[in-house]
Amino acid sequence: MKAFTIRPARPDEASLVLDFIKRLSVYEKCEGDVVADEATIFHSLFVERSAEVVFAEEDGVPVGFALFFHNFSTFVGRKGMYLEDLFILPEKRGLGYGKALLKYVARLAVERNCGRMEWICLDWNESALSIYRSIGAAPLSDWTVQRLDEQALIRFAGQA
Repeated sequence: MKAFTIRPARPDEASLVLDFIKRLSVYEKCEGDVVADEATIFHSLFVERSAEVVFAEEDGVPVGFALFFHNFSTFVGRKGMYLEDLFILPEKRGLGYGKALLKYVARLAVERNCGRMEWICLDWNESALSIYRSIGAAPLSDWTVQRLDEQALIRFAGQA
């Protein structure tokens, strides 16, 4: 039987975090969008502490990761947990590791008195959507994500 554990990322693993981000971008068919580098990841996660990462490990070898951070709900009046990324290596899918990572983050959210937990899922990711429905997650069909990328943000803010 394989030993499965979940643990927080360490500062010396910024390159490993970046590797999982790049693998996720390939899966999501947007590998050209990754501009982060190891120094940025290190600074954001371990200096600014803007987000947190946990690794899922099988026999001590990372097989997946989750990246998350706190947001705030004005309607609930409390912080929430936002799951930015959850990724399991393709050859390790279907073993329950993704659901275990999701549950780990959910438990952190409960321990931290979060009012809710949210994430975005690609419409074509049927296997993930099926898991999310099975745990009671509900889609927000009346909401559409809006984004200003860095250049649009700078232009809008009047910096360019």
